[in-house]
Amino acid sequence: MPQPKKIKLNKEEKILSIEWQNGKTYDYPLQFLRDESPDAGNKGETILWNHYAPPPKGPDRPGKYEVENIKPVGNYAIQIKWKDGHDHGLYSWDLLQKWGEYFEVKKNIHGDPDHFDNKRIDLNND
Repeated sequence: MPQPKKIKLNKEEKILSIEWQNGKTYDYPLQFLRDESPDAGNKGETILWNHYAPPPKGPDRPGKYEVENIKPVGNYAIQIKWKDGHDHGLYSWDLLQKWGEYFEVKKNIHGDPDHFDNKRIDLNND
């Protein structure tokens, strides 16, 4: 599993950029990272094949999408502390890699309308 070489927070653009040892760099929107926080209070949890839904969410507090700090956890994840005090959930390298690949595909599909040629495909023609 690739490890991050560099992690950079861009507060103006509201993204977290991670440069990986494999040469890829992915940008993660802060809102996505917070909304998809991998913690039981956000996603619920499964114990012995029983899934427990997360508690109902209350109103958003100021600073919900602003990062206070980021710290490494062992050699496998980061923990993000948000300015509203939320600091649960570990963002593993594996999870961040998968999300990065997702954002790269999404950018390639939606970001460049000329990426696909405009040929019509005739599905009835054998």
